[in-house]
Amino acid sequence: MPIRTPAPQQASLSEISKRLFERACIVIPDGVNRATVDRDPFPDYVGWGRGAYLYDVDGSKYLDLNNNFTTLIHGHAFEPVIEVARRVLKDGSCFSNPTLHEINLAELLCERIPAVEQVRFVNTGTEAVMFAIKAARAATGRPAIAKIEGAYHGAYDWAEVGQAGTPDTWGAPEAPITVPNYAGQPRSVTDDVILLRFNDAAAARRRIAANHQRLACILIDPVPSRAGLLAPDDSFLAAIVETARQYGILVIADEVLNLRQGYQGASARFGLNPDLICMGKIIGGGFPIGAVGGTKTAMAVFGGSGGPPLLPQAGTFSANPISMVAGLASMTAMTVEQFDRLERLGDHLRARLRQVIAKYEAPFSVTGSASLFRLHPKPDAPREYRDAYLSKSEAETMRLLGRHFKKHGIILPFAAAASLSTAMGDTEIELIIQTFEHALAYEELTL
Repeated sequence: MPIRTPAPQQASLSEISKRLFERACIVIPDGVNRATVDRDPFPDYVGWGRGAYLYDVDGSKYLDLNNNFTTLIHGHAFEPVIEVARRVLKDGSCFSNPTLHEINLAELLCERIPAVEQVRFVNTGTEAVMFAIKAARAATGRPAIAKIEGAYHGAYDWAEVGQAGTPDTWGAPEAPITVPNYAGQPRSVTDDVILLRFNDAAAARRRIAANHQRLACILIDPVPSRAGLLAPDDSFLAAIVETARQYGILVIADEVLNLRQGYQGASARFGLNPDLICMGKIIGGGFPIGAVGGTKTAMAVFGGSGGPPLLPQAGTFSANPISMVAGLASMTAMTVEQFDRLERLGDHLRARLRQVIAKYEAPFSVTGSASLFRLHPKPDAPREYRDAYLSKSEAETMRLLGRHFKKHGIILPFAAAASLSTAMGDTEIELIIQTFEHALAYEELTL
């Protein structure tokens, strides 16, 4: 039976994007403001977005599976967010005093997420992770952290260590090396990071126990995205929590990305019981945001009870009213029913992708859950970072796949999680499946 394939859209010369990039390179180092911006060989400059689609300045339309790195759970230009942001903006965009809006969003998060009894708002996911680590240090008096090898947690020095190891640098499996993330990163930073391999429960227990006297916290993304969008083993998460409790070490769940795993977030979904949770992305409705939440005991370091707090935390734009109302509108619209619908779409997509892989006996696998998925140019789905690491030929295969998707009108993130939004439906799922099958059927990934 012939494959019913989507017709490639009219090829664009991307001349406007190219000219904009040339201008940018004069005034912006490397031409972009985020190292994560995809350039092949230069970025596509966006003109506007609506719902599940974005439109670049050269006139091309794309189904957006990036959604600003999983932030836009409702897609682009979500009307309830536009409405409240426009209304509140007329009253002022930021103040040195608090507003009612921050209480409203804090109440929603505390009501919805089991491990969150109190919240402090910041401006980014990086800040959320940074202040959570600082909170653990303030509570325990210890300097070091443990984290998962290959996991991404933003741009705080200690959280960055070990996120970019390679086969030449990452060391023995039983003792991963704390690889610096940038030239000149202080050795004193890497000395205070203990790396754990995801889903290796026995090794995690040993390494935590061996370093417990100096460990303030264990930082863990329940479903490490950059490391491969990995599925956690129950035994591994249990080992983390049990060993941490034994030695008075705090557990920090980084759900900046993975809060979209469900109505109550990722920790509740996968049975992790953290002391602190880092949040961001979907809770801001498309505006800058981050938050640290947790038990009242863990959050007490932020409060002074009339005196100076153990951990001072502030930020000029923290809890600004625009991010607060946009986040509240976005999260209010994410009902249990909407999360369930997105999960059904995700389940259907992942199952169909696996069927296509089996049909063509292609060396691919699929990871992900809820509204997230990731394709790997490997026959076996990775269980930890070293499994997911892309060789040079595998990286080129994924680059070819990304080009194929783009030719057929889809933005597929490179070496990162792809995400669905509530603006998507069966039409978009079929487009993704057909585009992937077209690539395998016509061997467009041949090197």
